[in-house]
This record gives sequence, structure tokens and C-alpha cells, in this order.
Amino acid sequence: MDLELSEEQAAVRQVAREFVDREIVPNAGRWDREGSIDLAVVRQLGKLGFLGLTIDEVDGGSGGDHLAYCLVTEELGRGDSAVRGVLSVSLGLVAKSIAAWGSEQQRQEWLPRLCAGEALGCFGLTEPGTGSDAANLATRARRDGGDWVIDGAKTFITNGTWADVVLLFARSGDEPGHRGISAFLVPADTPGLERREIHGKLGLRGQATAELALDGVRVPDSARLGPEGKGFKVAMSALAKGRMSVAAGCVGIAQACLEAAVGYAGRREQFGGPIARHQLVQELLSDIAVDVSAARLLTWQVADHVDRGLPFATESSVAKLFASEAAVRAANNALQVFGGYGYVDEFPVGKLLRDARVMTLYEGTSQIHKLLIGRALTGVAAF
Repeated sequence: MDLELSEEQAAVRQVAREFVDREIVPNAGRWDREGSIDLAVVRQLGKLGFLGLTIDEVDGGSGGDHLAYCLVTEELGRGDSAVRGVLSVSLGLVAKSIAAWGSEQQRQEWLPRLCAGEALGCFGLTEPGTGSDAANLATRARRDGGDWVIDGAKTFITNGTWADVVLLFARSGDEPGHRGISAFLVPADTPGLERREIHGKLGLRGQATAELALDGVRVPDSARLGPEGKGFKVAMSALAKGRMSVAAGCVGIAQACLEAAVGYAGRREQFGGPIARHQLVQELLSDIAVDVSAARLLTWQVADHVDRGLPFATESSVAKLFASEAAVRAANNALQVFGGYGYVDEFPVGKLLRDARVMTLYEGTSQIHKLLIGRALTGVAAF
């Protein structure tokens, strides 16, 4: 793996960094307090081509490789994880799934709009009673002539109240486990689909997280994404790459912690000089720096494997596990550097810690990823 960025990759990262510093960082605290980002930023992401990264230009995307995608995701995570989540889900989970599994009609209908930021997608997998055990879905889709009628509920759905299309997973047959699941592209304005935003979250407060209720939601068979009964494969293929995106976002959180902590340690004076000169403060800073570098390299390794067509699922679990836990450590260490000031909203590290904490939970908890890595090492499944 060549760790030197190409001119194109370096340019993409620079554009993303300048955009984040100009449009996101100054607003992140306010969006967190108000409980919503400004959705105008979504259209800006589309105009910059960020919402079309890795999608073929013929489908309305902007092309590029997965390392460029990770670089942009990292910068967005550095600015505000709520914005990063919008891109990770709408592009990383939904648009990429349509590009990989969709019919010509589905690609033409959705990809140009999603890539331009004119529409958003959400990923309807998690249910009130089904989190880590994703194959045990209760939402059902039954055939009715040439249509499917879907009933059930979903929860913790990022972009849920903002989305124009739901990539929905439902049990479509009588086979147990993952064999009976199909995927559907459900327009958000379909009768019978109701959405309610979840409030009171610890972090990611600027992001729309929703519950979905489906009562007799009718879609044509042409809305099915991929073969009937292969929806679980659609979901897992999306999440394998999605975990790379989460890892990149965690690198961004950790990088923001490092920059904030180093800057504060150089300004804050105690005992007659800046606290940066104290050994135990330097230990906190060096621990953050090591975590940033290690998480970044693990994430880049996943992107490299994806772009070269190599197996990457286990590497993605490794990167997501390490980077999410590293982001929590980095935020906790940064808060310690700030002392009492880290505990108030005037400074950024409290929000960074709150946003980091959920990263160890979604798209596979840390414990689930340890089991996935263990299965890859031993050949023995714990599920």
C-alpha cells in the first residue's frame, strides 16, 4: 500500500477541509444546541461532489476511490459527526447499495438525486426488538398481486425524518433467519409510512434519528432491491463498507480532539507557564496522537482493500472497532486536558465525547465486532 496521497486525493481532502472549517465548524455547537443541522449543507455537499463519491458518473456520481471517500468522511467527522452521518448513510449505505444492486430504472430514479443532494436516503434495518441480531427481523412484506404490502416498525434510523427514500428490509418469506429477508426502496411519502423523530439523545443531536411505523405500506415489485430473499446480503454488503465510513468519521473526531487539546494546552497557563510543558499533559496528548495515527492507517487499509478488490470485511471490523474505541479515549483525554472547562459547551470537547460514544454502538457494537474478528481467526461462529 502506497501511503502517499495522489494529487487528486490530496486536492479532495483540501477542499473538504476548507469546506468544513468554513461551513461546519463555526455552526456545529449551535446545531447541537438547536437539535438540527442546517439542511442547506446537504445541497452544498452535493455541489462539491461529496455525495456522489465512488458512484459512477454515468449514474450521476462523481467517481473517485474509497480512500478519497474516507478522507472526506474524516474531515466531516472532524467538523460535526451529525453531518458526517448524513453522508455516511445516504451515500455509504443507500446510494452505494442502489449502485451495486439496483435495476437500471432504480439507478436512474434515485442515484442522480441522491448524489446531487436533492434527495436523502435512510437505511431501515434496526427494529425495536432487533439490533445486533439483524437476521431476526419482525417487519413483514407479503405479496398482493404484483405488489408488496409491508407492516412493521424500525427505530434508530439516521436521516429518518429527512429522507426521501427508505432502503427497507423486511421478512418476505417463511424461511427462518436471513434467508427470508428482502430489500425494498420505499419512497418516504408512501401512504401508511409514518415517521417520528427521537429526541433526548446523548450525542449526534443535530442529526435526525427516527422511528418508522409501517401499516399496510404498498410498493410494486419493481421497488424490490436485489433478488427476493437476498435482502440480508444487501444489508451486510452495505454495512461492511459502512463500517469503514464510521471508522473514518471516528478518525475525524479523534483528530478534532487532538487539535483542540494541543491548542488549549499551549494557551492555558498554570504554575507559571502553559500546561503543555507538564509531563502528564504531554502523555494525554501523545496518547491521542497515537490513537489518531493508528485508527487512520487501519481505515486506509480497508479503503485500499476495497479499491483493489480484495476481501475487506474483517479489516472493516478491525478498523471500526479500534477507531470507535479510540475516538472515545481521545475525547476523554482531551476533556481531561481542558479540565473543568471541558465540561461546558463553550469548548468543543464535551460534544466530541458525546458524539464519540455512540460510535461504539451502531453498525455493530464493539462486542459484535470482536465476535466477527474472532470468527475470522478461528473459523468458529459465536452466533
